[in-house]
Amino acid sequence: MLAKLTAKNQLTLPKAVTNAIGPAEYFDVQARDGQIILTPVRIQRGDAVRAKLAELDLDEQDVADAVAWARQSAGESST
Repeated sequence: MLAKLTAKNQLTLPKAVTNAIGPAEYFDVQARDGQIILTPVRIQRGDAVRAKLAELDLDEQDVADAVAWARQSAGESST
């Protein structure tokens, strides 16, 4: 089976492949020895949030400061 890479760097997987692996919205992507390896990943909502926080390199104090700021801003707009 062939899949074509578009000008926007998008790849459509053949239906036979997606039927064989079952429903998956996300894939872990690796390049190994000149091959692209896609592994279906089932992401839980909490896992996605934790992954985004890790990507942003936020720590607990950053989150606490953001919550305090949001609460302060919400209190100012309701007065």
